[in-house]
Amino acid sequence: MTTRPSPRLPAAERRRQLLDVALAAFGKDGFHQTSMNDIAEAAGVTKPVLYQHFGSKRELYLELLREVGDRMRDAVGKATAEASTPREQVERGFTAYFQWVSEHRTGFDVLFAGDTRRDREFVREALRVETGIAAAIADLIVIPGLSVDRRRLLAYGIVGMAETTCRHWLADDLDVTPEQLGAQVATLAWAGLRGQRPS
Repeated sequence: MTTRPSPRLPAAERRRQLLDVALAAFGKDGFHQTSMNDIAEAAGVTKPVLYQHFGSKRELYLELLREVGDRMRDAVGKATAEASTPREQVERGFTAYFQWVSEHRTGFDVLFAGDTRRDREFVREALRVETGIAAAIADLIVIPGLSVDRRRLLAYGIVGMAETTCRHWLADDLDVTPEQLGAQVATLAWAGLRGQRPS
């Protein structure tokens, strides 16, 4: 099947389009089963055009991981910045995380599942995202006497809670809204944080 060539776009717009098309392709078939030919055809461009923007499939995938991760981190950061109390920060942060996943399920799958978890370089990129979110959360944990390292460790636990909850929420197709899930998980996390004491 021949794909109709897409209209000529400015370089930045073309790059954006190629990333969006690549996300859909990798989300559907995974890194190894998706070829640069597949992506070029789906985008309506020739393979040389695709290679003008990305030197290899691996380079494209890594940039996609970075971009998707940055979007997720920005969404959570913006939500917590708008909160007026620590308790509200926790709930807004979880809700923003679940809302982002609800609206960008393919991005979540590409970032945290499948082929990404089977490649060291890809895993490092996913960990960079987790580390960034955990660092932002650690700054929000205010427990007198608790060291920076302990706050960071708790923050990783909170990130893990959000990610694991998302996996089961999506896998079981549960009829729970991001707002409901955010409120419930935030209540659980907040109770745990309030019970923390420096040892």
